[in-house]
Amino acid sequence: MHFGEHVTIDGYGGDPDLLDSEVAVRSSLEELCNVLKMHMIITPVVVEASDNGIKDPGGWSGFVMIAESHISIHTFPRRRFVSADVYTCQNGLNPEFISDFFKKKFQLEEVEMNFIKRGEKYPEHNLV
Repeated sequence: MHFGEHVTIDGYGGDPDLLDSEVAVRSSLEELCNVLKMHMIITPVVVEASDNGIKDPGGWSGFVMIAESHISIHTFPRRRFVSADVYTCQNGLNPEFISDFFKKKFQLEEVEMNFIKRGEKYPEHNLV
């Protein structure tokens, strides 16, 4: 048994207009929660992130807290790049489905995906 699962997505060659869309980021958070049968406990928060003058040329960052943990998305339209995390205490995520979801949503040419089992020593019972 393990506590949960974490899928990380790094997407390249995305559509700059979609990556620069507050609507696309917000709808991604909402749609993914729905299709994965997760339960939002806050309305998704999406903010414009400005150029930090280092390596982040600005874009959109979105986050939704779910009963099962969280989903976050960070876009970089000028780099045609998106970075996303889907972390849940549910077991049985389909990482390929999540990768394809982002690929379609932002019209990505290439996706790096990582799948991590979290809390592999998570106790089966309360300890105190």
